[in-house]
Amino acid sequence: MGLLGAALVASPGIAHAQALDLFYERTVMSVADERCRLFTPDVAAALAAATAQAKGAALRAGANPDKLKAVERGARAKAAQADCASGDIALAAARVRSAFAGFSRLTRLSYPGDIAGWRADRSDGRAARWRLMQQASFGADRMDFGLAGRDGPGALIAIGRFGDRATPYAARLLLRDASRSAGPYLDRWDSGATAGLPLSRRLPPRSAVKVYAAEARSPAGQDLSPKDAGPGWAFRFPADAAHDLAGLDPREAVAVEFLFPGDVARRAYVEVGDFAAGRAFLTLAER
Repeated sequence: MGLLGAALVASPGIAHAQALDLFYERTVMSVADERCRLFTPDVAAALAAATAQAKGAALRAGANPDKLKAVERGARAKAAQADCASGDIALAAARVRSAFAGFSRLTRLSYPGDIAGWRADRSDGRAARWRLMQQASFGADRMDFGLAGRDGPGALIAIGRFGDRATPYAARLLLRDASRSAGPYLDRWDSGATAGLPLSRRLPPRSAVKVYAAEARSPAGQDLSPKDAGPGWAFRFPADAAHDLAGLDPREAVAVEFLFPGDVARRAYVEVGDFAAGRAFLTLAER
C-alpha cells in the first residue's frame, strides 16, 4: 500500500497509471473498512473523499471508464478476500491511519480541475460562509456557486452579479439526467485527457437534461460576498440538486441560467470536477 501515503491530493496533472493505483488502493482499504471496521469515522471519511478524488483524477487524465470499473471490481474482490485479523491488513490499516490522520484535521482544501476548481472550508464560525465554492465569469457577469451555510455541508446556492446591475427574477440549474443517459456527454471527446475541452461542450443535449428551478431568491448577503463585490442576487436550489451533482462524472459541466424579463437567459458554466470529494471532505468529523 505504498502509494497511500503519497499524493494525498490528486492534482489534475497526476499520471494516468498513478491515479489508477491510488484509486485501486484506496478502494481496497475503504471496502476492507466496511467489512473489518478498521478506522474511526473521521479517517474513514477522509479516505472516502480521497478515493473519490483519485477516481476523478484518473478520468480527467484519460482513463477509460470501463477500465476504471474493472479496477474497482478488482479492488472490491481483493478486499472481500482479506482476512480482517491478518498482519497484512493491520499493517495496511496503520499506514492509512498515518497518511490520513493529518488530512482529517485540515479545515481548508483546494480541488483543482481542468478549467475551474473548488475551494472547501469546513472551519467553525458564527456567520454563514461558503463551504464549497467555484467561481465563474460569463461576459461582464460573475457567479459564485456551491455549498454555503453555518453548519454542515450547507445548501446549494448560486450568487450572480451582473455588469449592468440587471435583476434576474429566477434561476435554474441544468445537469445531466442519469436516468435518461448512459454516461457523460463530452462532445465526442473519444479519449485522452479532457483539459482542453471547454465547459460549454461538456453538457448533454436537452433531451438528457434535468432542470432544477431555484426554490428561493434574495439579495446576496455580505457574509457570502467579497468585500469589494457589488450587489448580487442569491438563489437556493433544492437539496436533491446537490445529490445529483455529486453523482455526475467529474469531467462534466453543469450550467446555471439566470432569467430576466423579456425571455432573456444568461448562462454560467460550472465544472463538476471534485464536487463529490469536496462534499465528502465537509462531512469529516471534527477532532
